Amino acid sequence: MLRGEKVGLRARIEADVPVLEAELYQDVPTHERANGRPWRPLTPGTPASHFAIREPKDDTDRFSVVELATGELAGAAVLWDIDLHNRSAHIGLGLRPAFRGKGFGTDVVRVLCRYGFNSRGLHRIQIETLTDNHAMLAAAQANGFQREGTLRGSGWVDGEFLDEAILGLLVDEWSAKA
Repeated sequence: MLRGEKVGLRARIEADVPVLEAELYQDVPTHERANGRPWRPLTPGTPASHFAIREPKDDTDRFSVVELATGELAGAAVLWDIDLHNRSAHIGLGLRPAFRGKGFGTDVVRVLCRYGFNSRGLHRIQIETLTDNHAMLAAAQANGFQREGTLRGSGWVDGEFLDEAILGLLVDEWSAKA
């Protein structure tokens, strides 16, 4: 398990899947804001689930997030679009409603950065999020990410186009912070 101050990131287990599907996937408004793709009805436990247990792939590392103090499942995190040639990747995370607003997101981003830079040898990590996702923007900025730009009207969410922020962090900036 990868450990932060408040959270641990571990491999997903079967018992995590129904909880993550119920609290993260079935929350349609939150899912659509976080995912960038439309929500579709999926039978619980289907292999198409975002939270299904899959064989490891070189371009995606999926984690379950657990609260260290209790061991309780807090959410899901992913290092995705891992590009081994350019040594870059993207971060994504989703926390169950009961775990939001407690600083867990900042800790998840920190742990994913440490893993990406130190274990995977990445040079750059990027975050894309809606410009009104203040929690993710704060978590990124607390970990040294710099806002690099805005993709105007790039996210179709609940019948309207919303802007997305692009944030990036280079390994040298992380090393100076760590």
